[in-house]
Amino acid sequence: MILDLGLPACDGFTVLRKLREQRVTLPVIILTARDSVSDVVAGLEGGADDYISKPFAFEELLARVRLRLRAEGTPEASLLRAGDLLLDLRTRRAHVGAHVAELSAREFALAEVFLRHPDQVLTREQLLSRVWGFDYDPGSNIVDVYVRYLRRKVGADRVETVRGVGYRMRT
Repeated sequence: MILDLGLPACDGFTVLRKLREQRVTLPVIILTARDSVSDVVAGLEGGADDYISKPFAFEELLARVRLRLRAEGTPEASLLRAGDLLLDLRTRRAHVGAHVAELSAREFALAEVFLRHPDQVLTREQLLSRVWGFDYDPGSNIVDVYVRYLRRKVGADRVETVRGVGYRMRT
């Protein structure tokens, strides 16, 4: 289910709460203009499987829907691991050993792409389209900036630079 929080008759949080009270296990992706941290946390802790803020890249929405459909019935599919780095896709938390790494939404999405393609070299263009969509300038250094942020939070040695090509997550 793709759920907007700004419904005309009642709040989307109420719809979500009623679904979960009735033990409905249907995957729910919140798609809304509300992008505050408190709304994201409330949505995820209220039982949503994912949260996307508007404006959004349609390709990203499709990828997240496919992920939810694939993960349905297989809870282990919601965990991605590389060594002692663990991403929990349901809670949107990153763990480095016993430590919880506080990642922004983009940092988390970048880490998710890397963990879905372990030891594979990903070009800046691939990362740009998968994490930011096609709305960003391909000449931008946004990928390099966020790789640097991610390295600071999960360990500099995890993300390897492959000169002239892109980046690779070491497993």
